[in-house]
Amino acid sequence: MDRFYWAVANEHYLGETVLAQQAGVRLYNGEDRTMYESGMVELTTHRIIWDDEGQEGNTIAVDLSLVVRTEESAAQFRRSAKIVLYLNHPKGPKSDGPVFHKKYDLMKLSFRKGGKDEFHSQLKDALGKKSWEKVRPPPVASNQGKSLRMGIMSIERNIEKSQQETTKSVSEAFKDLDALIDKAKDMISLVNQFAADIEEKKGTITEDETIAFKSTLLSVGIANPVTKETHGTGTSYHQELAKQLASFLERPLASSGGMMTLADVYCHYNRARGMELCSPDDIITACNTFELLKLPLRLHKFDSGVLVVQSVSHSKEAIVEETSKLVTEKGSMIVQDLCHTVNVSAVLAKERLLLTEQAGRICRDESIQGLRFFPNKFLQFQ
Repeated sequence: MDRFYWAVANEHYLGETVLAQQAGVRLYNGEDRTMYESGMVELTTHRIIWDDEGQEGNTIAVDLSLVVRTEESAAQFRRSAKIVLYLNHPKGPKSDGPVFHKKYDLMKLSFRKGGKDEFHSQLKDALGKKSWEKVRPPPVASNQGKSLRMGIMSIERNIEKSQQETTKSVSEAFKDLDALIDKAKDMISLVNQFAADIEEKKGTITEDETIAFKSTLLSVGIANPVTKETHGTGTSYHQELAKQLASFLERPLASSGGMMTLADVYCHYNRARGMELCSPDDIITACNTFELLKLPLRLHKFDSGVLVVQSVSHSKEAIVEETSKLVTEKGSMIVQDLCHTVNVSAVLAKERLLLTEQAGRICRDESIQGLRFFPNKFLQFQ
């Protein structure tokens, strides 16, 4: 198989005619498999050309003038039909081509997708006519051809192919997204219907059934999210959004010590809204209307700049009093201790301790072990 040389796909000699083509052909060097696994084999009046369709520039050829005789090998169990080619040694210097560690005087074409009989018939006919002797082909400039394959035309083809694949992927992604949005709308309609059924059947279903039903609705998300399409884009929209936020945050705030960072509020709320996402600016504007609407929540900003949403019952004085009491009961506290005690994040736990320290109720001790807070014993002497 060392008689093969590099060729250029779809380029032929003067007077050369394509006789047959077959995809899914593997090449053997004697009895050994080669790296040329599954490609398009092309029979012309002058050559046998093998082209790897999945890899640009991997095309090799052998001249029919070197083929001494051929044999057939029928398909067997788990073995493809093959054509065996017995090759002569080339006259003169060999053109550049693939290198094989073992040199054999025969090679095999394994037809993994059929087509062996027709290809062999055309091959025997071409060998009998010897068309390559009638028109002398120009010499194969294999180095030049290989450089051409890796040149600008090859790069442009690869770019075009990549763009086509990208366009196809984007189109399919948007098609799937449209289908998902349609399904989400159907789910929201279904949830709205369930919510209406609860109102109609109030008093006729048990308390356990009501709890189970509402738990199902909660897992789906907010049934009727406030949107700009339903409430406009002005003050009315932000006020309705604030009311829905206050209702939605009632349970999360109760389980997180009465306070949540604005970033956590944004994440929790948008996750419940599903496809109807709300922008950070709209949420901040809605939170700023809590006090105007006399809702039981407030937007608070710590001295460090951290924004939180907290219950009215968790005023600055209440936070200082509660934190001071906890530090006194424990003897001392670090940020992680307060996290576990009141079930808040590390950011909020630190802000609470710093706020209590600023009020003079606790004091700090900084050491190699970290920051620890203690009760302010000087207050006992006042």
